[in-house]
Amino acid sequence: MGRANYLVEGLSGTGKTSVCDELRRRGFQAIHGDRELAYPGDPRTGEPFGTSGRDDHIWDVAKVRALVADQHEAITFFCGGSRNFPGFLDAFDAVFVLEVDLPTLHRRLDARPDEEWRDGKPTDRALITRWHQTKESVPAGVPIDATAPVERVVDEILRRCGAAR
Repeated sequence: MGRANYLVEGLSGTGKTSVCDELRRRGFQAIHGDRELAYPGDPRTGEPFGTSGRDDHIWDVAKVRALVADQHEAITFFCGGSRNFPGFLDAFDAVFVLEVDLPTLHRRLDARPDEEWRDGKPTDRALITRWHQTKESVPAGVPIDATAPVERVVDEILRRCGAAR
């Protein structure tokens, strides 16, 4: 996809989809990972869970690597969250992690319909709160204050990767 490839990660409700939409609006190649690459599966093996009741959100590693290998665009942004990120982090030039404080996160989740959370399942607030506190479900990366308006968040990401227009 891009000669330079960047991952935009963060917890549910931090603004990954909004950032992706804004990058696309500005003419950048941006992939909605949660919509285009994700499926429920085992983060260690990549095996789909099917109807087992598990709902770990992972990305198709082979597809991520194939998209990164296709370098017809100058820059590509992959936006979304995946529990198997260790399997493809090395493919990215940098990782940007969207961060918000816990009250902001809860306000955003309150405003979002359950249909937007894991195929219509109600938001698991205890899980989200734990992830916010431990950061166990997001990769290490460049922290981006995602409490700002999305335009400023995207400006900061573009500045950090030298793509400010």
